[in-house]
Amino acid sequence: MNKLFRILAAGALVASVSGCGLWSSSDEIEPNELVDFKAERSVDVLWSASVGSGLGKKYHQFAPASDGVRIYANDTQGTVSAFDLATGKRSWTVDLDTVIGSGVGVGVGRSALVVVTESGVVIALDSSTGAELWRKQVSSEAVAPAQLNRDLVIVQLVNGKVTALDASSGEHRWTYDSQVPSLSLRGTAAPVVASDVTFAGFASGKLAALTNSNGNMLWEQRVAEPQGRSELERMVDIDGRPLLTDNMLYVSSYQGRLVAINPFDAQIQWARDSSSYHSPAAGFGNVYVVESNDHVQAFDARSSASVWSQPTLENRRLSAPVVLGNNLVVGDREGYLHFMSQVDGHFVARYRADSKGVVGDMLSINDVLYVLGNDGRLLALRLN
Repeated sequence: MNKLFRILAAGALVASVSGCGLWSSSDEIEPNELVDFKAERSVDVLWSASVGSGLGKKYHQFAPASDGVRIYANDTQGTVSAFDLATGKRSWTVDLDTVIGSGVGVGVGRSALVVVTESGVVIALDSSTGAELWRKQVSSEAVAPAQLNRDLVIVQLVNGKVTALDASSGEHRWTYDSQVPSLSLRGTAAPVVASDVTFAGFASGKLAALTNSNGNMLWEQRVAEPQGRSELERMVDIDGRPLLTDNMLYVSSYQGRLVAINPFDAQIQWARDSSSYHSPAAGFGNVYVVESNDHVQAFDARSSASVWSQPTLENRRLSAPVVLGNNLVVGDREGYLHFMSQVDGHFVARYRADSKGVVGDMLSINDVLYVLGNDGRLLALRLN
């Protein structure tokens, strides 16, 4: 068990504990030892900067976000900072004086960014200055970053709801309510927000397409079917953000499947048994998945055929994969970054970014990797 669980009873949150914390520390599965290999590439630090006090002791998966000019990041205690993407020079820092529960959301074509507090307050800031634009209370907290298009801020909440706010004013536009199972993983997937449609995955194992004009459901598709007798065995959460690429949606689920779905007609093109609570990545005609046992898998994007598997990072609590040039990168609980060839999965480099670990999604822009470590250090790295 590598993740936090939330247990809902009679619609109320009764407990939220670490997946490993369900057992005594003596029963915790030890991670695989790092394997030796001959490095083919070196890792250069282009710049680094501090972002407040870090990610705290909860299972936060904060990730940096960028609008192509600046990169934005936050800590749990209310610090939000902006840095020049190329140089790392700090543009601004604000202290919101509140506990933040999600990473930064940034939208294309908007001069704003959004964070959500632990108490469910959505806060929009001016991306140039950090000045507060508006605040809006929603019905629950969000642990996934809000997603923006030119008109809307879309927030997926831990109570199973997806709420749309006006991007300029924060005014409530609509809310879509999904059914939440009695037991589910602590996280939620960030939705994919296009100009007209939002794609959202839920703890029920279903993916829904919602129209951005009013929140009505266009279609719904089951990604995973609950199996087993116990509620634990029947958990099939979609906690990784769906990947929309080449007119195809790739969706992973915990204790379920990896599926390729046509976003226009909701038809499943292929499905593979796979358990993952991370977002997939794509490159070289492959779809990459970090499974719940921390095996890294590559599947052919068209046929679902297995291309390669990298099992030697088992139980190291890996981050979601990210493509960097010809390589694939994952971070782990001890702060190591593992660089693998997209061709066959062999290791080409390793770098320790943060001794406290890397759990949040990393960001790859123009062959530069941006990593927010658990201690709040933001790094810009390049492979040479």
